[in-house]
Amino acid sequence: MTSHATLSFTSDNVAPVAREVLAAIERANAGTVHSYGEDPVTERLQAVAREAFGTELLVYPVATGTAANALSLACLAPPHGAVYCHEQAHVNSDECGAPEFYTAGAKLIGLPSPDGKLAASQLAAPLAHAQEMGVHHVEPAAVSLSQATEWGTVYTPAEVSAVATVAHGAGLGLHMDGARLANALAHLGCSPAEGTWQAGVDVLSFGGTKNGALAAEAVIFFAPERARAFERRRKRAGQLWSKQRYLSAQLLALLEDGLWLRHARHANTLAAQLAAGLVHAGLQLAQLVQANEVFAHFPAPLSASLRARGFEFYDWPAPAGTAVPLVRLVTRYDQQPEQVEALLDAIRSA
Repeated sequence: MTSHATLSFTSDNVAPVAREVLAAIERANAGTVHSYGEDPVTERLQAVAREAFGTELLVYPVATGTAANALSLACLAPPHGAVYCHEQAHVNSDECGAPEFYTAGAKLIGLPSPDGKLAASQLAAPLAHAQEMGVHHVEPAAVSLSQATEWGTVYTPAEVSAVATVAHGAGLGLHMDGARLANALAHLGCSPAEGTWQAGVDVLSFGGTKNGALAAEAVIFFAPERARAFERRRKRAGQLWSKQRYLSAQLLALLEDGLWLRHARHANTLAAQLAAGLVHAGLQLAQLVQANEVFAHFPAPLSASLRARGFEFYDWPAPAGTAVPLVRLVTRYDQQPEQVEALLDAIRSA
């Protein structure tokens, strides 16, 4: 019998914990060590993260992506500040107001584009408007980019750099929501350094959970001066784990020998396989497939047929005027090519 996980294309969050991560937790589960990050595993994580990104940095493990994003932005934006992002960015649409809560009131200003990417040219008008309005408008404080985006598209280093140039020129910090950073880097073929701090990113929410971790994300500061008061913010938010070695061990397992990028390359390859099969079957893709998410137009009878066979995927809001419904299909590090082919076979037979 086919397992539930085999038929699920809903999210990379449904994947099991990678065996390498479980093994790392088990290795960390020996003896007594100091609490709250004063342990050898967390110390090792700092060194490995610096090696992976090729620069001095500060890395702070937290348990969820929401915490990573909200606490990152809290270090960049005051309560009277503005954070510019894409209107469909995760921080704007899927965090239940956590960024606003942890910044104590900063306003997220979403800007539109059809591919999920915020262009540097889009910042000029809202920044000029803020300056014109003076005290009556929230103060521009930060820009947040999702990498990969909510549409599965990927910013090139040049695109990130262009946004950073405008942001820094106006005195704004640049945050990157890297829940799927590994998938973006795997697509780009660039180094972690080229995709982040060398392109101007100040603060990174580093994703682990979607890529094989149990519950581990991190906030990485490439500009240490941006980390002022972060440790107390993390404590106040309930994200300072007393047994932090178990968070750090998970991130170490992903980073230490490049497991995070191997996982991402595998998931991306499956997404490309799925996209090619859908196109060959005569279905239309809504976006370029650059990471591990595929957005495609499925006629309602096709979706119903697939779900009757046990396949799972999300319906997705389609742009206005779209005649054929839209769905999102996500591939994962733990899937196999034959599982993707099973879905394509079901589509062809339907």
